[in-house]
Amino acid sequence: MIEMCAAGAASVGPRVSAPRRVGDSAFAGADSGGVLLAVRTRSCRSAGSRYSVGQIGIVGCMPTLVSTPAGDARYSLYPPPAGPVRALLALGHGAGGGIEAPDLRALAAALPPLGITVALVEQPWRVAGKRVAPAPKTLDVGWLPVVDALRAGLPEGVPLLVGGRSAGARVACRTAAATGAAGVLALAFPLHPPGKPERSRAAELLDCPIPTLVVQGATDPFGGGDAFPPLGAHQRLLALPYGNHSFTVLKSAPIGGEELLTLVTDGVGEWALALASE
Repeated sequence: MIEMCAAGAASVGPRVSAPRRVGDSAFAGADSGGVLLAVRTRSCRSAGSRYSVGQIGIVGCMPTLVSTPAGDARYSLYPPPAGPVRALLALGHGAGGGIEAPDLRALAAALPPLGITVALVEQPWRVAGKRVAPAPKTLDVGWLPVVDALRAGLPEGVPLLVGGRSAGARVACRTAAATGAAGVLALAFPLHPPGKPERSRAAELLDCPIPTLVVQGATDPFGGGDAFPPLGAHQRLLALPYGNHSFTVLKSAPIGGEELLTLVTDGVGEWALALASE
């Protein structure tokens, strides 16, 4: 069984003992393609990591391992401190880093108070301690079983949203139809390699058949907001006024990094709640 827990540190809302449930339904292993996913949990010894955006704190939950054909993946859940769950958002990381990315941590802090559980997913190559990401197909294989496991425990009426940053955004777009998700969040979508706009990856985004929100920094070398082609009617672009591929801003910018992350979390929160209300 996949269990949800709240870490033992002080946090926004009351402390909750394990096992924690999402939407009053316990998470359980999912059967995908006739193969029962082997799901294991590992105790959380520490109080969890903390990141703050304004006055919002974040306390991480028990890391959970999910066996995939690419090796063990891992996710950590950040549930609402109180009240019902309105949606679950699974987020993957990029090829150059993990779930410690500031935007992922900011979303894991800001969305749970809105009733949105966030699952930060680590690809098997990161769990194994490797430094180089594998081919896109292998990333997809390492992602789908985790989404299957998360979706299996969702009660009826609670939508599943998927997404990620950079390479994780590409994975979410490519696998959107297979996940059965209600929406895709693409953070810092790498439209093309830096300096090579002719090698466009726009098709991965444009072919995504479900509601999609793209959040893009203005100075992203992989393609700023103004570099994107016209999107489909079901897709939205949140073009940030500043920020590079990591949503980092220059010291000369009129707003700081935390303010830019607030633009991200506010935009994503509004989008996610709108989908949850449909």
